[in-house]
Amino acid sequence: MAACSVCRRESQTCKGKCGDLGEECSCHATCVSLLTCCADYSQSCLRVSPYSGSMLGGNAFRILNVVFRPDERLLCRFKGEIEVEGFVDADGRAHCISPLLYETGWIPFDVSTDGINFDRSGEYLSVHPSKLDPAFSVTLVNATQWQYYGTANTAGRLKMTWNSSLIGADRVGVELWGYREVSGSTGAEKKESTPQAEWTYLYSLARDLPNTGAFSFTPEPSTGPSSSWALGSIRVSASSKPDGARHVQGLWSRAHALAWHLDQTFRDDAAAWAKDRCLEWDALEKSLPSFLDEVMDCPCTLAQARADTGRFHTDYGCDIEKGSVCTYHPGSVHCVRAIQASPTHGSGQQCCYDSAGALVLTGDSIGGSTPDRAHDWGSPPYRVPPRVPGLSHWLYDVMSFYYCCLWSDHCHIYFSHRPSSGCQTYQPPSAGVVLGDPHFITFDGLSYTFNGKGEYCLVFSPDKELSVQARTEQVKLKNGTSAKATRLSSVAMKEKASDVIEVRLAEHQDHLQVLRNHKAVSFTEQRWMDLQGVFVFSPSPQNVTVMFSSGVGVEARRQEGTMAVTVLLPTEFTNHTQGLLGQMNSDPSDDLLTRLGEVVPSDSTTAEDIFTFGASWNISTETSLFTYDSKYLLDTYYYPPKHDPAFVPAFSLPERPDDPLVADMLQMCYGDGAQFCKYDTLTTRSLALGNATLRVYRSHMALMQDLEPVVSCGWLPTPRNGKKNGTHYLEGKTLSFSCNEGYRFYGSPERICLDDGTWTGVQPFCMTDDVLAFVLGAVGSFSALITMGVMIKLHNRKQERGRQEKLGQMATHEQTC
Repeated sequence: MAACSVCRRESQTCKGKCGDLGEECSCHATCVSLLTCCADYSQSCLRVSPYSGSMLGGNAFRILNVVFRPDERLLCRFKGEIEVEGFVDADGRAHCISPLLYETGWIPFDVSTDGINFDRSGEYLSVHPSKLDPAFSVTLVNATQWQYYGTANTAGRLKMTWNSSLIGADRVGVELWGYREVSGSTGAEKKESTPQAEWTYLYSLARDLPNTGAFSFTPEPSTGPSSSWALGSIRVSASSKPDGARHVQGLWSRAHALAWHLDQTFRDDAAAWAKDRCLEWDALEKSLPSFLDEVMDCPCTLAQARADTGRFHTDYGCDIEKGSVCTYHPGSVHCVRAIQASPTHGSGQQCCYDSAGALVLTGDSIGGSTPDRAHDWGSPPYRVPPRVPGLSHWLYDVMSFYYCCLWSDHCHIYFSHRPSSGCQTYQPPSAGVVLGDPHFITFDGLSYTFNGKGEYCLVFSPDKELSVQARTEQVKLKNGTSAKATRLSSVAMKEKASDVIEVRLAEHQDHLQVLRNHKAVSFTEQRWMDLQGVFVFSPSPQNVTVMFSSGVGVEARRQEGTMAVTVLLPTEFTNHTQGLLGQMNSDPSDDLLTRLGEVVPSDSTTAEDIFTFGASWNISTETSLFTYDSKYLLDTYYYPPKHDPAFVPAFSLPERPDDPLVADMLQMCYGDGAQFCKYDTLTTRSLALGNATLRVYRSHMALMQDLEPVVSCGWLPTPRNGKKNGTHYLEGKTLSFSCNEGYRFYGSPERICLDDGTWTGVQPFCMTDDVLAFVLGAVGSFSALITMGVMIKLHNRKQERGRQEKLGQMATHEQTC
């Protein structure tokens, strides 16, 4: 990114121009470090704290670095359409209140003090309610009691708590709000019906309470129109605001099934009430288009599911890292969700696994994997059902589970519409990695070292419009000198019209920094961000995962002051990649393809040949995705050539017996990856860095093992009136079958999954002798009828043939007479 001239002329303004690069000064975020900002940049291009809050709204965020008069009226406008009254406190600090948005991601906002000119702008991160830190929500104490209230043996007082300091008032009200999706009309003639999200105030549970941070009550059955609402949330807000006021400061509970709120009919016979709702849902599902063929199959094993980070992510409701508390999937230890929603219906996939790492299916367990009509995380363009994050999923997929499975015993109805997809069509991604100083392992498994200094094309796919670029810098030794080797310092990426994401070593190298469209983003409040065409997850300052719409995943990890990057590509990228990570086509011999289309033979090449190959993949200033927000980056990478021709690395280093590092190095660097470990130890004079390289190499090898394809033969049912021993359906697994007492077994007692994806034997069944006699009699009668029919048909055909022969003879006789 080019730097503009340093300027602070008063005539240049950033009002209405945030993000622009001016000729004399800048309104882009990079101007702060480059010292090129226009004079009013900090007053016009706003920063806020906190920078995130619930999608449901009510969060008061403060505008930083700007002082207003306490008597000024502040209007905050979100997405150019939703205007919310803000406020200025006694110290002149301005606050905006986030509105209900029905979408997640960075939301642009503008502010005005005259109600006309909205010329100061910023961004605010709208967060999925279930991904919000519980400290910023109303907590429903003993969630099980809330979920089952009114069913048999569940009653008593319900309790909730919240952080009282986040309300901004001494006295509060507690309200119930409901969510549903109703049909609406669109179009000029209003003939086209489309569902619309409806978030409605139902009633107040309490008014004018002291803001102690806790409230308990004994719920009464609801009456009137509000009793039909079964899904909603509780809001706690200042009592000074009118009941049901929108866009006011407050805290929300997570969406939940309103068992405690339902009418007396539910409490009289919860199972019967739930059964009726289950049957209503069953009828609704039958009227809706099927989405099952559109969702992708699950990974076959837990190892695959956790390794395929470009397409699947941990379901926080069943996480093995947090003790496997799987409320909705008993018997499972870990679940993942498909990251991307299906294209047409916005549907999702959930995959759950048992303690043996096998996929759990609904045909065997109530805790099995289930597809979702509405993806839990929503999907662009959001706002419109069934793509509203969280709430649409609750309405279409979770409430029905309560009706059919939790509050009544009709799970078979639920699973008839949400059967597990299995894993027979799942294909794991291919992975390539850059590690150490720096070493490359291509998608097809070719290993090599390239120590160029500059900016290079790591993965390039013109057909898929994917670009992943790598920047390397010279390694600095502890004594202050520079090594004759480089390391990866940054990776930048983009797919189609997505945001540009860059992950780079922070200045002090103790963590990774993430930039979105050349602007640094913080993960201090949120670990997950929904961005334009891409998701970013950062569970710790040293780990970042980037996930694109196509299923491409890029993992960046920091260890010992260096960065390692793994790229995972779905099979759709086969024969569609170029760059330093090679052509993904299962043929490592052509991976060293230069930009000019020449293949460097991998089996007879020298380190110098590889260096020439790598240099050919330098990028250009025009195609660069990198950020240049310091004088060092401008002088080192922006202005000079993208590949530094003056830098020549050490292609190899001798292992001298008198070197004090060698003995410890040889003891540490052994087995696969030893050559990389030795090179990095000697070039950096650091055993710690050499060991880090070896660990990353072995981690990559373990990843490759986890991503090995496996064969699935598909689910087999339990015979009626019988038993099935085994629930694993992968190659080499055996299932055995038997009948209950009083039934005779027919078919194969044992079936084995073969390497071609088929089962040995035939499907077994269990019958009593009298039923068998009846069936055989029916089959015999049916066979006799078929035989009689065939004989009659043959007789008729013979008679017809004789008649045609006679007619032919008559015609011939007439012609010859």
